[in-house]
Amino acid sequence: MSTNETLDALLSALRAESPTGADIPLPGDTAGKWHLLRTLMNIRPPVAISPGLLEMQDRLLSARCTATGVTRLDALRSIQLEFPGTRTPFADRLVLWRGDITALAVDAIVNAANERLLGCFVPHHRCIDNAISSAAGMQLRLECAEIIRAQGHSEPTGQARLTRGYNLPARYVLHTVGPIVTDQPTEAHDGQLASCYRACLSLAARQGDISSVAFCCISTGEFRFPRGRAAEIAVQTVCDWMKHSDGGIDKVVFNVFTLEDHDVYAGLFRAS
Repeated sequence: MSTNETLDALLSALRAESPTGADIPLPGDTAGKWHLLRTLMNIRPPVAISPGLLEMQDRLLSARCTATGVTRLDALRSIQLEFPGTRTPFADRLVLWRGDITALAVDAIVNAANERLLGCFVPHHRCIDNAISSAAGMQLRLECAEIIRAQGHSEPTGQARLTRGYNLPARYVLHTVGPIVTDQPTEAHDGQLASCYRACLSLAARQGDISSVAFCCISTGEFRFPRGRAAEIAVQTVCDWMKHSDGGIDKVVFNVFTLEDHDVYAGLFRAS
């Protein structure tokens, strides 16, 4: 089947299995069909799906990833090169990069998850959880559901869980639940956020085949942790972990999406 035929077939199957999907008209244009596919993926519960449908999904997501482009780690400059004179420890092993984390080819990317660990069910929500789940494919939610089922409780704040990356350029996804701030962050919030970074790095190192990790800005979106303080904690915690670890993680990318976040991190590296 052609890409368009595969897209139509997958949409037909997902619409048929959804209580509300059958009522959604099938768009006539390709962009509209992709929009509907993401909607149906976002709202789909973590229930079994046939290998045939997953094969169609994987073909589509792989083709889309190739078409939109992948950013490789060796194309990124370390902060040692990007900010000459910086006194940030391990500057040759740290990277500040602004871009789409779902297009980054590293060993593992970090997802700012919620306690359900099942991804975002709000169609096209702008959170990183939605973006990663949509790009990885429906298998990611199924694997996360199995983790929750096995542990028998919601995911605690400040820990980390590892899944495959499926259709992402990254081979793995590290899922961590950051603290939720309603007013100003407390010392407890600071400690929980630092724990997220330590837990992700430690889990990645124990995995044995992960040498590069890309962090999103944990808790600074929907969870409302102030950007400046969050960046300080992120950089300090990563550097402290590298200082006291036995190795295993060669590169850490601080991935930002907005110019505001980029300027916050850049200010830290210039000042240090």
